[in-house]
Amino acid sequence: MATPGQDRELRRSLADRANFAVWNTDTLRLSDLDYQGHVNNAIHAVLFTNGRYHFIQRHVRPRGAGDMPLALVRITIEYLREMHHPGEVECGTLIRRVGRSSVTFGQALFNDGKCAAVAEAVMVLLDPGTRRPTPLSRKVVTQLQSMVCAVPGG
Repeated sequence: MATPGQDRELRRSLADRANFAVWNTDTLRLSDLDYQGHVNNAIHAVLFTNGRYHFIQRHVRPRGAGDMPLALVRITIEYLREMHHPGEVECGTLIRRVGRSSVTFGQALFNDGKCAAVAEAVMVLLDPGTRRPTPLSRKVVTQLQSMVCAVPGG
């Protein structure tokens, strides 16, 4: 098991734009600002959610995941720099690991060409009836493993 420092370094390895092939762009809104005048830290989670949603819709569901309900069970965000309005933010998303019932995503937010935050998010497949974690099918595991991105340091 990785130490907290190793976990942080693995997440920060995501700060390189070259690691990402899949992107989602959002416009920063005036309402995203906090009283200090920068984008509120809670908005980062929303931007990461948008990136995962679009990644799942475009790249996971077509590979056999269909309508399977995926639930976020853990997210860790490292804030690297402030973002300000007006502007756009690009969210890069990739798959870091595929487990028995889970998928771990690596993500980064870029604003004005610089990395503002990185995140690692774990989502699990839920059984629609019991709402408990259930194993991914072999087909889905095989398809998703073919998309795992080996990030340097990760």
